[in-house]
Amino acid sequence: MALWKRILILVVCGWGLLAVVPNLNYARVERHNDAAAAIEAAAGAATAEQEAALAEWPSFLPSSIVNLGLDLRGGAHLLAEVRVEDVYKVRMDALWPEVRDALKDLRDQVGTVRRAPSPDDVLRVTLSNPDGIAAAVEAIRALDGGVMTLTGVGQSTLAVTVEGNDIVIQLTAAEKQATDQRTMQQSLEIIRRRVDEAGTREPTIQRQGEDRILIQVPGIGSADELKKLIGKTAKLTFNTVLRTTTDAGANPGARNVIFPSADDEGVYYILEETPVVSGDELVDSQPSFDQNGQPAVSFRFDSTGARKFGDYTAGHIGQPFAIVLDGEVISAPVIQSHIPGGSGIITGNFSVEESTRLAVLLRAGALPAEMSFLEERTIGPELGQDSIDAGRMAALIGAAIVSLYIIASYGWFGMMANMALAVNIALIMAVLSAIGATLTLPGIAGIVLTMGMAVDANVLIYERIREELRDGANPRRAVEAGFERAFSAIMDSNLTGFLTAIIMYWLGSGAVRGFAVTLGLGIITSMFTAVYVTRLIVELWLDWKRPKTIVV
Repeated sequence: MALWKRILILVVCGWGLLAVVPNLNYARVERHNDAAAAIEAAAGAATAEQEAALAEWPSFLPSSIVNLGLDLRGGAHLLAEVRVEDVYKVRMDALWPEVRDALKDLRDQVGTVRRAPSPDDVLRVTLSNPDGIAAAVEAIRALDGGVMTLTGVGQSTLAVTVEGNDIVIQLTAAEKQATDQRTMQQSLEIIRRRVDEAGTREPTIQRQGEDRILIQVPGIGSADELKKLIGKTAKLTFNTVLRTTTDAGANPGARNVIFPSADDEGVYYILEETPVVSGDELVDSQPSFDQNGQPAVSFRFDSTGARKFGDYTAGHIGQPFAIVLDGEVISAPVIQSHIPGGSGIITGNFSVEESTRLAVLLRAGALPAEMSFLEERTIGPELGQDSIDAGRMAALIGAAIVSLYIIASYGWFGMMANMALAVNIALIMAVLSAIGATLTLPGIAGIVLTMGMAVDANVLIYERIREELRDGANPRRAVEAGFERAFSAIMDSNLTGFLTAIIMYWLGSGAVRGFAVTLGLGIITSMFTAVYVTRLIVELWLDWKRPKTIVV
């Protein structure tokens, strides 16, 4: 083997052995990494605890570690169903002012325009003068923007029909399908942002079926804690207060709503349904404290929201202004003066944790639709540790049996194969750490399987060496020929296995993907160690001992 090849192999093996060291000190390195991330997020400011955690691991050593999956670390599992039909109601409610404005110029033809009772996904408009229905339909259809399809804007978003004196407006099937896709994509992104904001590691957030989302977060305390983080829509609105009441069943009137007070039990606010400003126009929210030192949440609007907020406060000084979060009035302060700039503060009976969570929810954005949880599980750290112990024991037993077999079959050459096997396992863990992959219990099974595959390659090589020795070749020539002539068979078997791992990762999810990742990496590293590392060890031994004969 050429000198440059030997040097390259030694460099790769040295990197692997060095990169796997942090995983042997998992808890210390994890605390070090958490402290480093927190200090960086705080622009260099660090607490005494963070400084101590940072000092637990030398900065000149690698600090990448394998992320442990839900089954190894413990955590929470949720299967949520997104109520995509909620978005249809929002669309119809938002469409009504546009329809009303579009018909305003046709008042002489259509007469009085009012919204009639209808299902949530339908907007029914009643005209007092039926003679103007044709003109009204044309004006409403002009509001249609069209659905973007693969062939361009070719389908309508609104289905407009006439029933008596009423115009019935619904979303078309194509628009409903497009809306469902957008709702699911937005829900996935917002959940991911909320979970990432909370600082959790390697969550699994993926769509299942038409309207379901699988959420698995390792390291979180319980499913309830995860639900608190992502379960709310965090829909924030600022609404005009009409009056208060103690009657929960009071009729709020047309286009008004009644919401309970979050602080005063038995008090209900009657508000205008259309908000002045919504949380969609927020650009930032942070946990803070009010003038009395109580936990609060500060917020800031974008330019459009700031303008509307400023105009409203300027025109309604002395009147209460309701801050509504998910159907509850969390605060209804009286406007004392004009508030320009679009920033303010939300106060309430918050704890520090609640104000932090609310700030995260608002900053991540509102979920477009409510979610119902169909399945929830909490996997405790003890169960995760049991899985780690079981997986470690399985790996050790598998490695011991494979090692004993190869030694019994090939003696000293079996020992050299075991050295390469140890390097193989180290390389797998090093690569998993470097790419930030998540190790699961099926992933451990993939590592155990690659041990057998690595030894299988050594068996092919050693049997070829035996054939060369029987044909009278000298030790060095037999070793060279054995490795060279076994290579094609090893490559074929590993290539088919690697393609299988790719297909499993592409089509699978969850545990199947975890298995496919370690299997694919194991095939690559076992190919490298069996063909190159084992050969290097054998050749170094031949250079050192220079035996006249060898027994394989």
